[in-house]
Amino acid sequence: MGGFFAQSGMFLLFGIFVVLVIVLAFFGAKAEQKRILSFRLWAKKSGWSYSPERNKQIPHRYAFLNHFQEGYDREAHHVFRGTWQGYEAAAFEYQYTTSTTDSDGEETEFTHHIGVILIELEQNFPELRIYPENFLSRIGQFLGGQDIDFESIEFSNAFTVHSEDRKFAYDFCNTGMMSYLLQHQGTALELERRTLAVFHDRYLKLEDLKSMLNHLVAMRGQMPEYLFKD
Repeated sequence: MGGFFAQSGMFLLFGIFVVLVIVLAFFGAKAEQKRILSFRLWAKKSGWSYSPERNKQIPHRYAFLNHFQEGYDREAHHVFRGTWQGYEAAAFEYQYTTSTTDSDGEETEFTHHIGVILIELEQNFPELRIYPENFLSRIGQFLGGQDIDFESIEFSNAFTVHSEDRKFAYDFCNTGMMSYLLQHQGTALELERRTLAVFHDRYLKLEDLKSMLNHLVAMRGQMPEYLFKD
């Protein structure tokens, strides 16, 4: 008798679990439909193109940026294209997969979603990566990483900067730029060729679009004009 009740309890718990999965899937789908609609309305209002469909060409197009060299099964969703304050621009949600293997040989996969917003500058530039300082980056520096330090101790403590062209890194991280980035300490950016991109370690959100596009244009405004005269 006890076994019967135990078995019935297991079936009940399993049934509750299945119902919860179905409910969560339903509300997740509704939320995604709402997000797509808001994206479409924003794109139409802004004169941009927009597609929610999976796009495997986007990660290939920007493969020169480090973020697009991580993991596998790389693809983009919710792809926006247009112009912003005179600059060619794009935004999309980048998805890729990584995996880990435990001591028993069991592999676990993780899917990552990153919001990407970018503008195209007037000419090509060397690779430059700037992202917030954290524990892992400090460990990397301790082990001999190539982080570039600046006269501003506050900026050097707040950001990790990598570039093979140190002169360009110093030109880019001028006094005005450092002051501006210290007011936006969550900034994670990459610049290479003509592409200046910022990244959010989360799903692409509507509120990110306008604010990050303006953020990119503001950073362009802090770049010395002599960099564009070569």
